[in-house]
Amino acid sequence: MAITYDTPSARPHTGNGLVFPPGFLWGAATAAYQVEGAVAEDGRTPSIWDTFSHTPGKVRNGDTGDTAVDHYHRMPEDVALMAGLGLGAYRFSVSWPRVQPTGRGPAVQKGLDFYRRLTDELLDKGIQPVVTLYHWDLPQHLEDAGGWPERATAQRFAEYAGIMADALGDRVKLWTTLNEPWCSAFLGYGSGVHAPGRTEPAATLRAAHHLNLAHGLGVQALRAALPSSARTSVSLNLHHVRPLTDDPQDLDAARRIDAIANRVFTGPMLRGAYPEDLQADTAHVDDWSFVRDGDLAQIHQPLDALGVNYYSPTLVSASGSGTDAGADGHGASDHSPWTGADNVAFHRTPGGTTAMGWTIDPGGLEELLLRVHADFPGLTLYITENGAAFDDYVNPEGEVRDPERIEYLRGHLAAAHRAIGAGVDLRGYFQWSLLDNFEWAYGYGKRFGAVYVDYATQTRIPKASAHWYSRVARSGIVPLEG
Repeated sequence: MAITYDTPSARPHTGNGLVFPPGFLWGAATAAYQVEGAVAEDGRTPSIWDTFSHTPGKVRNGDTGDTAVDHYHRMPEDVALMAGLGLGAYRFSVSWPRVQPTGRGPAVQKGLDFYRRLTDELLDKGIQPVVTLYHWDLPQHLEDAGGWPERATAQRFAEYAGIMADALGDRVKLWTTLNEPWCSAFLGYGSGVHAPGRTEPAATLRAAHHLNLAHGLGVQALRAALPSSARTSVSLNLHHVRPLTDDPQDLDAARRIDAIANRVFTGPMLRGAYPEDLQADTAHVDDWSFVRDGDLAQIHQPLDALGVNYYSPTLVSASGSGTDAGADGHGASDHSPWTGADNVAFHRTPGGTTAMGWTIDPGGLEELLLRVHADFPGLTLYITENGAAFDDYVNPEGEVRDPERIEYLRGHLAAAHRAIGAGVDLRGYFQWSLLDNFEWAYGYGKRFGAVYVDYATQTRIPKASAHWYSRVARSGIVPLEG
């Protein structure tokens, strides 16, 4: 059911801003490996990102998440910072190897205690905790046993989900199984620009299927342990794919990318079947015998919400005219992440760009939300990641002024507002990211945070955009200017 403006004061527009519905959730997000540090404390063992970042040549400047922004030790300070900004929710991920070091067996209580303390701090400050169980940091022990291309990893994930539900289920009301499984499967096992850095096309399909299976089994494990009022979700980085022209070959290129980027997950998770065209496109890579009887029923679990992560649209054509045929938005590689779509070329979308080189296109977010709403009517949505990296710096007055980020947020929130007006049941927005942090293969060279972090001293400085977003979060109104 769509959110409605059910009070006289909750109008879609005022003279100076866009009014969001009452109860709309305003938050920010992080991921464990990007912020926590303390990688060898209290029983934590290496994840695939520890191994990957310590492999020469994998991460820019040889950066690692060993210290990151030291959130593990500075958590109370960071929660106080969130409270000072008026955030209504904080979406964080749990480090699987911190609570279950080998991915098997009993939990380490010191690891669980950190997330218990974090949850309690948030609730004490009136901030809703939103838990993501998996944001790419697979225990290295499980990768050594084959990783996501192995079915057993999905079973291990379900056990881990049950552990976390038992630990936090009395306090956490919104749970996310996986964050961006496309990146885990296709960047981790295809292009190799993400951990574990493998370049095996057939492994991408097996990994995608077992991530789907992990999601379904994880939802079942959560529901078995959580109170009936708790909600389950998954966050997908759905690609908003546009063809370069209306030529049939370009339209088919867009279809191929949509299949391997989006429908490989939405098909089984939300419809209970893999798309036939996807299987045909990739039949030369693998015969799909890894899908066993009963798997799709296990994957296709009712969801309370879908998280949508959006940064920039994807523009494609038939191969031969592309400017960046290996484009994936996450780093260069000689290996394609687009399994079964090697005859597709990628193009830069016109317009201004962020420091990542990603085109700023708020209209793409609106179109994506409308498409999801049309494809899956009645499904509640959250924007679980949206944000931008810019070349931020501290000025002589000790301030970080980032007007480009303010305009980025204003434009994308206006797009979200239009989508709500068109009937999309959108319940919340999480800015990526709360803090500047370890940006995966880019190391510390890209700053997405609402809060600037001086990595040498770990000093936190809220940027001008953080103060702007704070006013939005407190009022529920996005100003049209200023």
